[in-house]
Amino acid sequence: MEHEGEGTTSTGLDRLASVNLNLLVPLLALLEERSVTRAAERVGLSQPAMSHALARMRRLLGDELVVRQGSGVTLTPRALRLIAPLRSALHQTAHLVNPPGFDPATDRRVVTVAMTNSTAFVVGPHLTRLVAERAPHATLRLRTITVPTEATFTDQGVDVVLVSEGHFSPYPRERLYDDRCVVVAGPDAPPRASALDLLSALPHVVVDTERRVFPYAVLEEHDVPYRVGQLVSDFLLVPFLVARAGGVALLRHRVAVTMGTLADLRIEEFPFPLPGLGIDLVWNPRLADRHFAEWLRTLLFDAAARL
Repeated sequence: MEHEGEGTTSTGLDRLASVNLNLLVPLLALLEERSVTRAAERVGLSQPAMSHALARMRRLLGDELVVRQGSGVTLTPRALRLIAPLRSALHQTAHLVNPPGFDPATDRRVVTVAMTNSTAFVVGPHLTRLVAERAPHATLRLRTITVPTEATFTDQGVDVVLVSEGHFSPYPRERLYDDRCVVVAGPDAPPRASALDLLSALPHVVVDTERRVFPYAVLEEHDVPYRVGQLVSDFLLVPFLVARAGGVALLRHRVAVTMGTLADLRIEEFPFPLPGLGIDLVWNPRLADRHFAEWLRTLLFDAAARL
């Protein structure tokens, strides 16, 4: 004979009768946005209503979830662990309730793509135009990162990351476009100097980072003398400073060409063979909407074709 409470009790489903599941959508918005104001705007609640919902979530879960830290807020360890399973559960629920799939003509979702600022400089304008044309009610969110981590997917909720082929990812990847390293100099550089002459004679403008830029190892292997004249923290400042103040730098070809529309840059091929600098797509492994993923993949390749 089955004892009272067996079945649903073992799965925890009986507890759902006492839980307001309407709190889960604002909870995910709060965890992803880390702002009561932005989360309220995202789910269509007033700020007082969102604050009230947060108080109820805290009582329900027995955890503060978000705590103030300086001028901003931070998530508690439990809140961080909730993001991925909560997002997955809500996406699956949405598919049960709304099975027709993604319709770019009417969808109002936020499309989130993560990449370095230099890749955003190259791809961002084309991607922005295409989203506006093909999904006029959607919002494109570009998140700039340095090196993608697991938190890029779980905490920031990106749909896809654009990452250099040299960066490791545990997830499947696909080449979006190829690139290469070039030498850039300003308009005052000696006009007849070769790329090798420019690299050995002019001071280099280099990104100030602990990670070694691999073309410099190649220069050292070939005993090419060079001197670092300036270190800067922002990659996109490099071509601008070279164009306006002189010197020489090593850049991705597509960044140099794009920046060349804004500043006077001389572009020469790197004098020695180098591995590729391609940009790959790495998808969020928890992205469940295949219709949306296929649409976004086509969009990204169409944007890359315009480079």
